[in-house]
Amino acid sequence: MRSQPILAALSLALCALPAAAETAAPVELRILAINDFHGNLRPPPGGIRIADPEDKSKKVTVAAGGAEYMATLVKRLSEGRKNTIFVAAGDLIGASPFLSAMFHDEPSIESLSMMGLAITSVGNHEFDEGKTELLRMQNGGCHPEDGCQGPHPFTGARFHYLAASTVESATGKSILPPYEIREFEGIPVAFIGLTLKETAGIVSPSGIAGLEFRDEAETVNALVPQLKARGVEAIVVLIHQGGEPLGDYNECPEITGPIVDIVKKFDRAVDVVVSGHTHRAYVCDIDGRLVTSGDKYGTLVTAIDLKLDPATRDIISAKGENVIVANASLAKDTEQTALIDAYDKLSAPIANRPAGSVTQTLSRIPNEAGESALGDVIADAQLAATKDAKNGSAVIALTNPGGIRTDIVPKENGAVSFGELFASQPFRNRLVTMTLTGSQLKDMLEQQWLDPKRPRILQVSNGFSYSWDASRPFGERVMADKMTLNGRPLEPATGYRVTVNDYLAVGGDGFTVAKQGTSPQYGGYDADALFAFFRAHGPIGPLPPTRILRVN
Repeated sequence: MRSQPILAALSLALCALPAAAETAAPVELRILAINDFHGNLRPPPGGIRIADPEDKSKKVTVAAGGAEYMATLVKRLSEGRKNTIFVAAGDLIGASPFLSAMFHDEPSIESLSMMGLAITSVGNHEFDEGKTELLRMQNGGCHPEDGCQGPHPFTGARFHYLAASTVESATGKSILPPYEIREFEGIPVAFIGLTLKETAGIVSPSGIAGLEFRDEAETVNALVPQLKARGVEAIVVLIHQGGEPLGDYNECPEITGPIVDIVKKFDRAVDVVVSGHTHRAYVCDIDGRLVTSGDKYGTLVTAIDLKLDPATRDIISAKGENVIVANASLAKDTEQTALIDAYDKLSAPIANRPAGSVTQTLSRIPNEAGESALGDVIADAQLAATKDAKNGSAVIALTNPGGIRTDIVPKENGAVSFGELFASQPFRNRLVTMTLTGSQLKDMLEQQWLDPKRPRILQVSNGFSYSWDASRPFGERVMADKMTLNGRPLEPATGYRVTVNDYLAVGGDGFTVAKQGTSPQYGGYDADALFAFFRAHGPIGPLPPTRILRVN
């Protein structure tokens, strides 16, 4: 007798379910993102340059960055939020200051793990010490050569590295997971991690032997059907590649660079892109998708607010904002302070050794010809370290500009420490002295324009000079009759002892001619050579830029 009312009630309830689903409130998700941290546990010199809030035509410097302050900001930006995740777009380590680099970046991995970093893509600098070392960063264990140097065992990252486009040539399988799916109130969100496909040309070839860096867009698009088959509609890409916009840190006028074409090639299923590599800050709409980047060295945290539709399980809105890690308004996180102090006790006696002094800042910024004041000094230091017969009999030294990371800025009375010298070239490369003919040297210099959009002008030691003509075609820009050593033209068939670092010696940055060098002799490390040079020749100041001359 009561079956009819019960059936009627069930029917009404079932009819109401779709309507309830349609009207369910969107699920809110906040993604916090960083990129290009480069082991800057302490605030980087110079902070961040932004438009003056009082006068947009001017720039002001804001003291920003440092793990202690970033951790506090990450917590603050997560407060009161039901759903948050902290992600990154690569180059968290590598080219790091001494405090992190001395311990092969273990302190930075620990610091970011403590902050709650969940997922990151792999950047090119994660390969600075090769694939095996990257896997140690993920999994933990002692360094194979230097052993366990830190104040406690290194257990590896608590966050997950993703590398969808980096594969073993032999198997075609990615060396790390291609993506990770996280659920927020029952809605799956996929995060895909990508390394820029140009990585092979900007890291040491020996460290990535057997690896391929595949096209970023093709990799993502091939994964989309797989993700959809798993019920994923919301897709976020973490890519270590970026662009060059005009405007301030939350703007995006006239953005150019690889990221623009890559995003346009992505399947429409990709909703949000967190980028990096170019060390720029921007919040963009590219091809109808949110694309962000957070400067460099931990000066910004990007806050991305998403709304997820419970019915379609897709992203229905996305907004981004770069938030400055402002030292003046943030308290230090005590856990981070304790971690930094523990490593500092071990590294400070070495880092604080007096190196000498400078008369003014030695800048890494090149002039129009490609020569920089700091590049001159570093090349001279490497020549001085290898010119004696027992050390290689070098007559010329060349160094790559990408290996010079920061200016050398004097403290009080012009004083400079070993740690500050190390920060200027933090890769700890060994010096290699080899024989190259005059003809090979010219061919090597021609390779400076392999990438016309990003020339890599080698810094050269005192006594060697050359001219190049910007109007000439690639392969003919260096003027052979203007290549001189101590005022005399180089002879094409004569052999010259040339010092480079071991990165260049194996063809790094595309300088493959260096691999033709004969009778190689390995020496000390680049930072040690610079330290010895400062100790012997202080105070040091910029020299007239007369080694590299540009015509036209």
